[in-house]
Amino acid sequence: MPKKQSESVPGVSEPAYSAIVNLTDGVCQKYLNSEYATLARQLAATLARKRPSPILRGKPEIWACGILYALGTVNFLFDKTQTPHIRADELCAVFGISKSSGENKARLIRDLLKMYPLDPNWCVPGNLEQNPLVWTLQVNGMMVDIRHMPREVQAIAYEKGLIPYIPADQ
Repeated sequence: MPKKQSESVPGVSEPAYSAIVNLTDGVCQKYLNSEYATLARQLAATLARKRPSPILRGKPEIWACGILYALGTVNFLFDKTQTPHIRADELCAVFGISKSSGENKARLIRDLLKMYPLDPNWCVPGNLEQNPLVWTLQVNGMMVDIRHMPREVQAIAYEKGLIPYIPADQ
């Protein structure tokens, strides 16, 4: 199940965090949605809490783009069949940086936080229902899609914090 992400940051990182979040919020409002804005704030806060915090060095525009680029990679933002979507080069252009700078910063973020496509910890909430990594669990030694199991099994998985909600109740 996705971990609950915090938006709290240490005081020393607050100015850099605020500068980055102001940029990501604006881009999300204009081109993406509030789910991406929330995840971007949480990802920026996670980076701000790292010791030493990487966001204290470098331009806020590059960090902001890298954050949304990393989240976009996890959530297939660059796939035109997704809603919302934007091309990677367009995302970087919105921040006024080169595609290679955005891509490199995103790779650094993904490596630092061990992010991967469909990562349940960084999945846009609207995509959780379709994310197989959220629902695939090991039950009695077998990998199963918990959505196809009896409600009692789903309830146990929910109580253990393995799934975000009981699918049978939806």
